[in-house]
Amino acid sequence: MRFGRLGQLKHGYNAMTTRESDMLMDIGYQEMDENEIVEFEDPLQETAFVITTGDVEIAWNGQKEIMHRESLLDENPYCLHVPHGVKVVVKALKKSELLIQKTINDRDFAPVFYRPKDVQADVFGGGVWQGTAERTVRTIFDYDNAPYSNMVNGEVIMTPGCWTGYTPHNHPQPEVYTYKVDRPQGFGCAFIGDNVFKIEDNTWSEISGGYMHPQCAAPGYAIWYSWMIRHLDGDPWKKTRNDLPEHTWLLEPDADSKIWQPHKK
Repeated sequence: MRFGRLGQLKHGYNAMTTRESDMLMDIGYQEMDENEIVEFEDPLQETAFVITTGDVEIAWNGQKEIMHRESLLDENPYCLHVPHGVKVVVKALKKSELLIQKTINDRDFAPVFYRPKDVQADVFGGGVWQGTAERTVRTIFDYDNAPYSNMVNGEVIMTPGCWTGYTPHNHPQPEVYTYKVDRPQGFGCAFIGDNVFKIEDNTWSEISGGYMHPQCAAPGYAIWYSWMIRHLDGDPWKKTRNDLPEHTWLLEPDADSKIWQPHKK
C-alpha cells in the first residue's frame, strides 16, 4: 500500500511501480518529443501501450498503426497489447505521452491493437445515491476478452464532486491507479484502507490485496485515472469484489429513501 507523486513529467520514462514490488507490475509514463523514436522489447513481460496524449506511429511484427488522443475525458483510448519477446517501435508524430504497463507472462498470444470503438465504456452509479457516484468506466481488456493476459487495463472518468470505487470494496489482486486532473489546481482524495491521500495531476496509488479503495473528485474538477490490476496465479480478477458489509445497505433497492436530504423551505 503506497501513494506516489511524479509532479511534472520529464522527458523519457517516468517510473511508478515495479514488478519487484507487491504490485507485480512495471508501470510508467513515456514522454516523447516530436519525431523521437523509442524501441521496446521485453523478453519476459507482456506489455500494454496506452496513448494518453499526442500522435504516435506504433509498429510491431510488420504491422503499423497510428494512435491519436486529444482528450482523456472525452475520448476512448488506443492501446497495443503484446506478449513477451515482441519488438515494438514507437515514433512520436508530435509531442506525445504513453502509459506503459508490464508484467511477467510466459504465454504466447497474438498481439492485439485496440481502437477507441473496441473499448467498452459504461456509466456506473447513475440514478442512485442522489447522483453522487456517477462515473464512466472504460475497459480495454480484462479476463473476459483477454484470458491469456496476467493484467487488466482500463480507465475511469470521475465526474466533478462524485465518488468512484463505490461502495467501498476490496479484492485480493493488487491494483494501481494513476491520475490526471483537468485543471492544474484540481484535486480529489483517495482512500487505501484507513489512509487518505490527496489526488493531484500525475499521482498514483498502489493498492495491495484486501484494502478498500474508494475515491472522490472535488467539486469543479474532473479526474481521469487508469486502473490496472494484476491477476494472481490461480486467482484471476473476474470482476469480483468484496463490498464492505457495513456499506451494503446502499445496494438495496430502496437505499435512496434512507439517505438524509436537506429540508427545502
